[in-house]
Formats: sequence, C-alpha cells, structure tokens
Amino acid sequence: MAEVVVFHHSLGVTESMRRFAAALRDAGHTVHAPDLYDARTFETVEDGMAHAETLGFPMGIVDKGRAAAESFPADAYYVGFSMGVMIAQSLAQTKPGARGAVLVYAALPLGEWGDNWPAAWPEGVLLQMHMTEGDEDEQIAKTLVETVPGAELFSYAGPDHLFAEHDEQAASLLVQRVLELLDAG
Repeated sequence: MAEVVVFHHSLGVTESMRRFAAALRDAGHTVHAPDLYDARTFETVEDGMAHAETLGFPMGIVDKGRAAAESFPADAYYVGFSMGVMIAQSLAQTKPGARGAVLVYAALPLGEWGDNWPAAWPEGVLLQMHMTEGDEDEQIAKTLVETVPGAELFSYAGPDHLFAEHDEQAASLLVQRVLELLDAG
C-alpha cells in the first residue's frame, strides 16, 4: 500500500477533505493530511485565500507544506487540492523518491517557479489531474498531458472549481480514479 500526503484547498480541512482522506485509508493506504490552517476552515474561497495571504501566500504556504512533508516517507504520492496543488506539485517535482502527484482543481506550468522547480517532470513520477471542463487551469493541464509521459487528465462537468466539495458523485469518481492510480503505481 502507498504513503499519501494530502494538501488541502483554501477552505481548509473541510468535511469533504476528511472524507477523501478516509476513503484512501479505508482502501489500505497510509494517508497524512497536514492542516496548514491549524484547524480553521472557511465558507468561501475568498475568505480562505485572505487567510492564506496572512500566512504568506503563495510561498509561505508552499514552505509550510514542504516543512510538514519532511517527516513523511520520501516515496510518497502527493495530492493537492487547488491551493494545495502548489505544494504537491513542488514535492513531486523536487523530492527524491516521490512516486506521483495528483493535482485536483489546479495545475502549474513546468519551470514557472524559478530555480527551485525544474522545467521538466521527473522520470518515473506519475501525474494525474482532475478539474472541471473550462477551468482556468485546464490548458495548463492539457499541456502537462502532452509533455509528461503517461500523465492523465480527468475533466468533470459543471462550473464549480471545487467540484468534489459539493458534488458527491464527482467526489466518488475522483476517489475511484485516485485509488486506481495508487493501486497501479
């Protein structure tokens, strides 16, 4: 079974985030879910992002997430939801031994974050992405699929950026697809 590190979105560790982590644990995986907000949650993305800015968004959040991941095994899968994608993608691209990344709701272009982030995806590190059709990061995700061998992009219907937060069917499909990646890796 896999070691998985899950980084939350700007709303914090919501009930939806807890259900996601629990589903992976129920399937036998070891799941770590650092709470970068110290148990605070928010009702709106705007409120959550305002809080993230008090913590030094973006790099303060990335640094806090990377520090939290130091105590976990190196051969982990890193899962990021929206804001947490920055951390998950950073670790997948730079931490020796990383097995894969699951980017939910967002994706970052390769080479866009300076010297600390390589311009190429590491060989052998799996990549799976999930977002709504027409999301602002969809083109970035499509470019990653074209660039990273074996990368997968799953599109979900609907206008909601945080689709699995409110759509139980989409959340279930997301879990199923992530479990397939973990089981195949």
